[in-house]
Amino acid sequence: MNLSPAPAIHSATPLLDIHNATVIRGDRVLIDLPALAIAQGQHTAILGPNGSGKSTLVKLITRQLYPLAREDGSSHVHIYGRERWHVSELRKLLGIVSPALQLDYTSDTPLEVFDAVVSSFFAARGLGLDHQVTPAMRERAMEALQLIGADHLAGRQMASLSTGEARRVLIARVLTHQPRALLLDEPCAGLDPAARRHFLETLRGLARQGTTLLLVTHHIEEILPEIDRVVMLQQGRLFADGNKQQLLSGHALSQLFGMDVSVDKRDGYYAAQL
Repeated sequence: MNLSPAPAIHSATPLLDIHNATVIRGDRVLIDLPALAIAQGQHTAILGPNGSGKSTLVKLITRQLYPLAREDGSSHVHIYGRERWHVSELRKLLGIVSPALQLDYTSDTPLEVFDAVVSSFFAARGLGLDHQVTPAMRERAMEALQLIGADHLAGRQMASLSTGEARRVLIARVLTHQPRALLLDEPCAGLDPAARRHFLETLRGLARQGTTLLLVTHHIEEILPEIDRVVMLQQGRLFADGNKQQLLSGHALSQLFGMDVSVDKRDGYYAAQL
């Protein structure tokens, strides 16, 4: 297996560039985005209530869905300047973590933690007889576990881990490819308050080390201090896009969620009160 670096990308190329992206299911518009661009290094939160289009946006980015084609050819979803990537190349640029993916790794089928991480080099759930793990792969996998403070979990079965522990192992799995960015889809779902704060502090460390974070959530409490930009979605459309300090206000959040919301700020984090 080649541990080659990520493809060369010009620093001015946006991480994400969406233009005229519409997804329809039946007679319902799931998402309709005329334009959305996120620069490399721009930590961004995608915020919105349930049904706002967040999950559809994630599926557009991960190529589980494609936007409707337009006659003028103006519809596109570009990641690092390209619409189509080979999966092995894209893994070196964008890592994806979500509770849905976690279910595949914590089922009753036995899977050891280190194997779950190192098997990412083969795009597999675990190691097979035909997988030849090199010393370089082993070193990279252990470095990734150490980076997010989960190396002590090596040897454990994935099914035996807490939700927070398993979530950190999945981040280590994507970090083996040293991606430039992480797409985090509701990453704190299922975590208790203490595990959530510990997990968020892990993400803060990654952000400070240069990994761009795209955080998809409906909880403003999960928006890290390092995140400056907030993109708000409502009913599949762009509701607001701008600076965190301006948008994480009682007025804007009350309009977004359709109820009175007040906001407190402490230690760089925001909290909503209904």
